[in-house]
Amino acid sequence: MVNLVAAQKPLLLWLMKMAGVEPYSVEIEPGTVMNFWVPRETIRKPAKGEKNITHLEKPTKPVVLLVHGFAAEGIVTWQFQVGALTKKYSVYIPDLLFFGGSITDKPDRSPSFQAECLVKGLRKLGIENCVVVGFSYGGMVAFKMAELYPGLVQAMVVSGSILAMTDSISEENLNRLGFSSSSELLLPNSVKDLKALLSVAVYKKLWFPDRLHKDYLEVMFTNRKERAELLEALVISNKDATIPSFPQRIHLLWGEEDQIFKQELAHKMKEQLGGNATFQGIKKGGHLVHLERPCVYNRCLKHFLATLLEEKVDK
Repeated sequence: MVNLVAAQKPLLLWLMKMAGVEPYSVEIEPGTVMNFWVPRETIRKPAKGEKNITHLEKPTKPVVLLVHGFAAEGIVTWQFQVGALTKKYSVYIPDLLFFGGSITDKPDRSPSFQAECLVKGLRKLGIENCVVVGFSYGGMVAFKMAELYPGLVQAMVVSGSILAMTDSISEENLNRLGFSSSSELLLPNSVKDLKALLSVAVYKKLWFPDRLHKDYLEVMFTNRKERAELLEALVISNKDATIPSFPQRIHLLWGEEDQIFKQELAHKMKEQLGGNATFQGIKKGGHLVHLERPCVYNRCLKHFLATLLEEKVDK
């Protein structure tokens, strides 16, 4: 029987190419490969008679990096944002390690390692600075990028995420949501489990047939062992948690009905981050606000990006 989710993948790939991005694999180091979707205009195919090697040009527009969360790979997560941004920006969409064909044989599963691999990949793609948009797990990776590589990360937009997953935040969230572990929440094993995840991830409850849930489980939740290790490495002790001093502007763009990371957490984080942080809530949007309310989300995102360009011109 045809997997309905897998059958829709060619359409999504076509839509991405129509939006102006194409897949490109980058060897970060031996044993580690990351898949990126990169602007088509940066790809120079070999001319007739040249060796069959594709060369990449540096981007000519301001770079926006879209970093996905835990339940889906890059272009599935950001499918409604890519086309809205490619006219004015060079948009790059990576697949983090153990998502969408990105792999490593290294044992490190920390967000810092994901951030380091992303940065190495970006440098190989010729990117000198960028604005990072991070969602959920991708937001935590984005915070690590901004902390470790302030010269590369010009500014950040973060949705449904936190600086770091501490013991206390993890325990409070799981107890409130009724799950025993992060793996139970984010690595569903059955249709019932996936429905439970979606019920806390979206504001407006949508009905899908069980068949579609089953097909999504088969396609999107691969590399389960490694992803469980990613979740385990995500949680840090309260005593090890620190609040870095970020020089970048950080815009917290939130679904006001987010049940996984409530907006109260976002307001507290804004206070902790200081004067460079701003908050904007989107009504009738849950954790997956960028998918639930894409037009509003895109409008807010583009406005923030435009202010960064204006600031650059003024300087």
